Amino acid sequence: MQIIHQYFPNLTPIQVEQLEALQPLYEEWNSKINVISRKDIDKLYERHILHSMALGILLRFEEDAEILDLGTGGGMPGIPLAILFPDVKFTLIDGTGKKIKVVQEIIKAIGLKNAHAQQVRAEELKGKKFDFVVSRAVAALDKLIPWSKRLLKRKQRHAYPNGLFALKGGNIQAEIDALPFPEYTEIFPLSELFDLDFYEEKYLVYVQG
Repeated sequence: MQIIHQYFPNLTPIQVEQLEALQPLYEEWNSKINVISRKDIDKLYERHILHSMALGILLRFEEDAEILDLGTGGGMPGIPLAILFPDVKFTLIDGTGKKIKVVQEIIKAIGLKNAHAQQVRAEELKGKKFDFVVSRAVAALDKLIPWSKRLLKRKQRHAYPNGLFALKGGNIQAEIDALPFPEYTEIFPLSELFDLDFYEEKYLVYVQG
């Protein structure tokens, strides 16, 4: 948790309590269902929680904004972002039932009132629109963009137009260059935010909706 305090020094006592509860919860659930890489579980805060919270340094969501975490897996980045933004509504989806069960149990265990998790694939989600879609290590941009765009609201409320924020690693420019249609994108190197070796080739990519 010390690494979280370093970059987010103004957390409330409730936020600190919720974040501190994540380590034992993920350790317990990971022993049953592999939702966090086993080699990373001891670096949960450095490599998963902090990574998920990176967006909170770059963007402030408006109160009651609605955010979709597409392909949440074990709850990243949705659960840490929901803790960071208690006045924002988060929907966490994944096609794998076992993973969603873990996410639902962790949300319940820490008393997270502004997050809801359901088992559904992005292309199956209907009747709901969002201000932003967020994702972490889910798929290439050529898949993420069409999945996301149809789920975005038309009404704009933020400094950035509604769109996709994807946490990515590796050669992100090659992914952008391979897109079938030109897209407005911005790339934020996380090594400029976090002074840790893990973030050397990690990026937050914004794609306007």
